[in-house]
Amino acid sequence: MDIKTTLPITEVRKKLFNIVDEVEKRRTRFIVTEKGRPKAVIMSAEEFESMRETLDVLIENPDLPKIIEETEEDFKTGKYKKYPTLEEVLEEDGYLVKDKSNKKYEVRNKSKG
Repeated sequence: MDIKTTLPITEVRKKLFNIVDEVEKRRTRFIVTEKGRPKAVIMSAEEFESMRETLDVLIENPDLPKIIEETEEDFKTGKYKKYPTLEEVLEEDGYLVKDKSNKKYEVRNKSKG
């Protein structure tokens, strides 16, 4: 635990508004202790939401850390593979529907006359 960001709950109670300002502006995290034991963490809502989203992605894609590690290793060694594009991944997961028609779309101006 970092001494600078570890505070007893009594001090947090006294300085709550200042702590919240620092959390929001400087992205500092505080560990709140009671009788010397960690009890809670104070962090910005934005950082908390980001962490939740990251955890959700990791839970939904358990192989992702392995894939990232392999990709980084391939990049370091110069061994490149054909990786799918974002559109291909989203389409595979059912988020995009590819327009497979040969229709061409154009904008026409209709003038009254």
